[in-house]
Amino acid sequence: MAKVVGIDLGTTNSEVAVIKNAKPVIIPVEGSPLLPSVVGLNKQGEVMVGRAARNQYILDPENTIRSIKRKMGTEERVTMGGKEYTPPEISAFILKRLKSAAEDFLSEQVGKAVITVPAYFSDSQRQATKDAGEIAGLEVVRIINEPTAAALAYGLDRGKEQRIMVYDLGGGTFDVSIVEINSGVVEVLASHGNNHLGGDDFDNKLIEYIISTFKEEKGEDLKKNRKALARITFSAERAKVTLSNHPFASVKEEFIARKGLLPLSLKKEIARSDFEQMIEELLQSTIKSIEIAMRDANLKPRDLDQVILVGGSTRIPRVSEIIREKVGLAPHSEINPDQCVALGAAIQAGIIEGEEIDAILVDVCPYSLGISVVGEKHGKIQPDMFSIIIPRNTAIPVSKSEVYSTLYDNQEAVEIEVYQGENVQAHKNVLLGKFILEGIPSAPAGEPKIIVNFDYDINGIVRVTAQDKKTQKEKKISISASQNRLTEDEKKSSQQRVSDSFKKSVSHESAYTLLKKARKIANSLNGEEAEETLKLVHELESALESKKEEKILEAEEKLLEVVYDRI
Repeated sequence: MAKVVGIDLGTTNSEVAVIKNAKPVIIPVEGSPLLPSVVGLNKQGEVMVGRAARNQYILDPENTIRSIKRKMGTEERVTMGGKEYTPPEISAFILKRLKSAAEDFLSEQVGKAVITVPAYFSDSQRQATKDAGEIAGLEVVRIINEPTAAALAYGLDRGKEQRIMVYDLGGGTFDVSIVEINSGVVEVLASHGNNHLGGDDFDNKLIEYIISTFKEEKGEDLKKNRKALARITFSAERAKVTLSNHPFASVKEEFIARKGLLPLSLKKEIARSDFEQMIEELLQSTIKSIEIAMRDANLKPRDLDQVILVGGSTRIPRVSEIIREKVGLAPHSEINPDQCVALGAAIQAGIIEGEEIDAILVDVCPYSLGISVVGEKHGKIQPDMFSIIIPRNTAIPVSKSEVYSTLYDNQEAVEIEVYQGENVQAHKNVLLGKFILEGIPSAPAGEPKIIVNFDYDINGIVRVTAQDKKTQKEKKISISASQNRLTEDEKKSSQQRVSDSFKKSVSHESAYTLLKKARKIANSLNGEEAEETLKLVHELESALESKKEEKILEAEEKLLEVVYDRI
């Protein structure tokens, strides 16, 4: 049986984990538990994934892709090296790198994976994640929600009954889930969140602030300079991390722009209190999600036993403060917030493999599912009403049916439009698909019985069937065939393209480019600065001669740290 691993495919970083000696462990990639979710293409046409790609971003942002998770489930394309790629293809490069690291660690083939997604991911986003796994050569045996995975990690070896709030604030998405753990059973009672809220948004607030103050002081708009913007993005991320542990952070960028012949530099000190003010509105929006999830779970804050923090963005001190203000509990982060989702995914993978792990997973659907109908409201006929068949937070897998009828006499066909969402007006929700059931026998309006059945599987994939009760005629649709999903031909083409790219050995072209630039910079410096730069140049040259991946990446990062202000 092919080994099953657990994967947290994150916006900023990704991890892979496996059960070893009955415990989940993170598998290192390039010597680190975290693989940056960054993909780049160097000038030789070679694909770089992880730290090497992140390093290239400053030198060549046009050929480097970050935060692709935010585009999953859309028809948007991204460009590297003049070629267009789908979001699942870019994600597949990341997954393939994780798969390769797992195979090196285990000394055996890895063919299957449990992959986590935000609880609030839509059907098309889940399908795109499955497509990415398949392109990477993985059979995605299960998709589970990230908060659920975190609860599994915390629930291991704990027998007592607990009600837990999982607050998951990552690089690009936010979820809050109310979870019950009882005798090893992990059940999600309710979830709510925002697929476009996370550390990237906090970075953007800092970036906007830096750019606007620079424009006020220097009269130059850095938004128009792609490389300058990449440098500020990198610097803003570092400042955000610093502010999690220190009250102030300095942003310094030498020679970031020119005004005529005059070189301009950026120097700015940012206070944690100012940063918290910038993001306060975004953080307060998470409190609204807490209120909705608590209400859906029919619980009060006093009913909670603990709060678990998940995701790197929860290290921002203000996050713990607002949670404490809202629910009266100090949040827990005993398990590394960056790693607990991957550890939970590994636990679920172990359960599937038959490992002796005392944990059972019960998950829920994050959105209500139903169809568009013509109904009655205040005594008047009302079109475009949303008839819910599976309410949100229903435990899955689940199968539910409702009976509908025709609107007109002798109506021979009905159109079934499938939506997900919470709005009473159908069209204001997300249309998942539609189909027509024909061949309904002639009868007065309201007499035919049309049974609409929804099957929601453990991966969050929906299949809908409409059947005329009298004739047994039926029509089906699988939402896995949604318009945003890749066709089988597209998937095969993507598999070939990703596979071909990984056959090429990366020559560390970005490292050689950095060396060339660093030598020029060193020649323009004096004293200790020149000496330090040349020392790091020699370290990188030595690392390249050793051909050791981890050593090269570390040396490259150290040199980049010193010279990137002057690039």
